[in-house]
Amino acid sequence: MFDFADMILAAGFWAATLRMATPLIFGTLGELICERSGVLNLGIEGIMTIGSMAGWMWVFQGGSLWGGVLFAALVGALFGLLHSVLTVYLGLSQHVSGLGITMLTSSLCYFVFRMMLPDVTTPPKITPFASWGIPGLAKLPVVGEALFVQSPLTWLALLVVILVSYLLYRTPLGLAVRMVGENPLAAEAQGINVHLLRTGAVVAGSALMAVGGTFLTLSAFDAFYIGMVNGRGWICIALVVFASWQPAKALLGALLFATFDALQMRVQQQATTAIPYQFYLMAPYVMSILALIIMSRRAAYPKALLIPFRRGER
Repeated sequence: MFDFADMILAAGFWAATLRMATPLIFGTLGELICERSGVLNLGIEGIMTIGSMAGWMWVFQGGSLWGGVLFAALVGALFGLLHSVLTVYLGLSQHVSGLGITMLTSSLCYFVFRMMLPDVTTPPKITPFASWGIPGLAKLPVVGEALFVQSPLTWLALLVVILVSYLLYRTPLGLAVRMVGENPLAAEAQGINVHLLRTGAVVAGSALMAVGGTFLTLSAFDAFYIGMVNGRGWICIALVVFASWQPAKALLGALLFATFDALQMRVQQQATTAIPYQFYLMAPYVMSILALIIMSRRAAYPKALLIPFRRGER
């Protein structure tokens, strides 16, 4: 048996929770921006995967860590641009385009990795980001280590939550993004270029998704391997619904899933072998589905989500 209270009161547990929530925060915010403009981006799993490899490859080739983050964002933005051309300008199915991008990027990662490192059997390692502590707060008992000593990308993720919230609800640009996701005809009547704005939202959102992926290789781990995103992109899509397309709730959802995930890892290590480990792996997904069912009943989705916009049509 194990002491559940000791487990959840440990500083390491909450530090791990915040760390595991970081890629979900980036990915969920990226998807949220896309969907707020009326475009579903199912390419998120692949974009996170190629972001994880792009950032790692940049650093492995001698570049800086922050250069790797920017390079990953650029690669993610390019695939976001591809998705927007197919869906916003050509009006193709957002489902098919997104899934196609996921398959393309996942295969491309494997191809590029094998082309550049053909003889490697064990993934080479890099020196990842070191943790940053907030002066004064980092030395607080228990919570200091748990909450105020984290990777710089974790701090960046929390900052992005604030920035996206401000952008969406406090600026004319945010109002325009929400407007094209709700009523593109009305937005066009106001002189807003719906195609351009949706493209910008998808490109920016995809860049955030790729940064979420590169967190895995430049901060959480120190190497890249195929399959390391492990379904986090699909979780992000569910978290957007859980959050009712609101950035603050997206942060809450990411932390909730990360808490379940951190909990199952520790229970798995301390529990008896009577219960198969797959049960613990499954637990956070089951809990997330239950939370999603409860929260999504009142979710107000963008009215023009998945609906292509063509000028002149009514």
